[in-house]
Amino acid sequence: MAKGQRQKNLLWLQSGGCGGCTLSLLCAEAPDLTTSLAAANINLLWHPSLSLETGQQVMEIFEDIRQGRTKLDILCLEGSVIQGPDGTGKFHMVAGGNGLSMKDLIAELAGLAEQVVAVGTCAAFGGVTTAGDNMVEACGLSYEGNTKGGLLGGNYKSALSLPVVNIPGCPTHPDWITETLGHVASQTMKPADLDHLGRPRAISSPLVHHGCSRNEFYEYKASAEKLCDLGCMMENLGCKGTQAAGDCNQRPWNGSGSCITGGYPCIACTEPGFEEPGHMFTTTPKLAGIPIGLPTDMPKAWFVALASLSKAATPKRLRENAVSDRVKVQPTSRLFKKPGTTSGKTGS
Repeated sequence: MAKGQRQKNLLWLQSGGCGGCTLSLLCAEAPDLTTSLAAANINLLWHPSLSLETGQQVMEIFEDIRQGRTKLDILCLEGSVIQGPDGTGKFHMVAGGNGLSMKDLIAELAGLAEQVVAVGTCAAFGGVTTAGDNMVEACGLSYEGNTKGGLLGGNYKSALSLPVVNIPGCPTHPDWITETLGHVASQTMKPADLDHLGRPRAISSPLVHHGCSRNEFYEYKASAEKLCDLGCMMENLGCKGTQAAGDCNQRPWNGSGSCITGGYPCIACTEPGFEEPGHMFTTTPKLAGIPIGLPTDMPKAWFVALASLSKAATPKRLRENAVSDRVKVQPTSRLFKKPGTTSGKTGS
């Protein structure tokens, strides 16, 4: 930090959600959360789960922002905005807020913040809280599903001329949060750095499919039939890694894994509407035997042709291992005969 440079003040609020994004954030490493904030010159004014202040002390922090005594540079919201019943926001009131709803507090502070950041898919698009009949009238900050709107409206622009910056995920990757906050705090983020849903392109440009440990099975359409199988989970088990934004398999969670490497299909939690796929998460809907959810940008005819050729060329090793819970057939070299033969190398 340059000598005398003012730290950027960050206020974190939690609304309609499970707190999972904060739990994920605490797992940030290389660097950890505290080091990341210090490196980005960010001062955490208050966080409902990580800060010591409660009750009246918190209300004083809010009042200092209202009165201009404390500049609010970054407002982060985790969880969806609860607008019910009938748009009053009274389903979620501010503790000690003298009748103030969280909905109104978020709207007020968003108007005072230099930049607003939605942490997680709930805050960005509504997420799990909006599933079903959405009796609580939940929404995102500037989206309801994939439709612009939300609490702040689809035309919201910050003092930095940016829309709400949406960090997707359920929960979101800790590095996505720390890197995005650093980018925002540096005031170098431009509209071109965000995609059509307000997500940083550093997050949304890769697909979950990129770097997947099961890509060899995918290439040959050697498909798993049940969750414990090693094969590709797109054809039968609902995996949407070829359609979902995120570098989950290139930048492993906690340095070691992802949903797919853990044996569960990608459910596209970085995308609006993932919470209601219209089918079980572990089922791939099909029409005439062809998966409905095809890889991004791939025409159906191409997929059918590619899948047919790939299946015809599937090596025995992949075909058998795909429906097994462990590697049963080991790779072999063409230069050597199988054990038990008299000659070491094959003929030319």
